[in-house]
Amino acid sequence: MSAKVFKGTVVSAKMQKTVVIAVEMPKRHKLYDKVVKKTRRFKARDELGVSVGDFVVIQETRPYSKKVSWKVIKKIDSGEGK
Repeated sequence: MSAKVFKGTVVSAKMQKTVVIAVEMPKRHKLYDKVVKKTRRFKARDELGVSVGDFVVIQETRPYSKKVSWKVIKKIDSGEGK
């Protein structure tokens, strides 16, 4: 089984080695058949030194702490991202 990988935006970098990543996931509404954007926030281990507003790729990994089970693996340029 491979690890999950998501792309998202850094929304908080106030902790020492942890950042909060907001990942938008488009879902189709069952009744109205309209695409709705859902946002999930993940806490990820940051060893690259990313800052707020950066577009990054995170990967599921072993638990670093109670709430941190993701790792920032790559910082994406703004032109390459969304």
